[in-house]
Amino acid sequence: MRRLRFNGTGSGINGCPSVHEDLDTEEVIVHGPPLTDPTDLAQLRHFSPGETAIVVLRALLVDFGPKEVIRVPRIIDLDAFNRLFTQFDRTAWRLESRTRYASDEETDTYRQFTRGGRVDWSGADPEWCAERRAQHALGKRFERVRVVDDPPTTGQLYLLDNARRNSAVGEDIRNLRRRDADRLGLPNEDFWLFDSRLVALLRFGQDDRLTDVELITEPATVLRYAQVRDAATHYAVPYETFAAEVSSAR
Repeated sequence: MRRLRFNGTGSGINGCPSVHEDLDTEEVIVHGPPLTDPTDLAQLRHFSPGETAIVVLRALLVDFGPKEVIRVPRIIDLDAFNRLFTQFDRTAWRLESRTRYASDEETDTYRQFTRGGRVDWSGADPEWCAERRAQHALGKRFERVRVVDDPPTTGQLYLLDNARRNSAVGEDIRNLRRRDADRLGLPNEDFWLFDSRLVALLRFGQDDRLTDVELITEPATVLRYAQVRDAATHYAVPYETFAAEVSSAR
């Protein structure tokens, strides 16, 4: 049974609408008149079956909603992270800022690359490629900006070659030099931004392996990551252009 605390009501007559707070989970419970007009309900985004929309005055939340919150990171495992790539609606954008990804070095394509031969991407990760094509066919956009050092690391050069595969399945791949990323004040982080409303912050261990993912939905923080996306996308160049520049400099 929940331990609920009554925070207050916006009505001095019938006590509706009102705000309660769960003392154990820090969840907030609001009750009030339901929103029932089908035209109004049709305008709600991410409104799932079984949910009920209610109407409250803004002042109720300002007066009686919690003002101080101790935020606990919401961590998901890699299976839940992978499901995000079929659950978003429109756009998935990635910043890659690391110098090395250990998982890349375990692939046949990486071994082909380091031996100096042309990488055969045709049979690489067919399930991933099929999923990307399917989502792209639904009108969804996948975009990445990859930060590259000067000179590029072996892992970064491998990903520059890998861009041919990603582009073929519908991703827009761009590159940005590290000095430009630093000038723009971009964070030294790896993250996905889904639909400009959900950030999946990728967390790596000391061995450069992805361990888990932190989900961020707090609007002000999501906006900061959206601003990072806008700056990085504006100054990054298509991977073909960047690859030509790297080749001419070697």
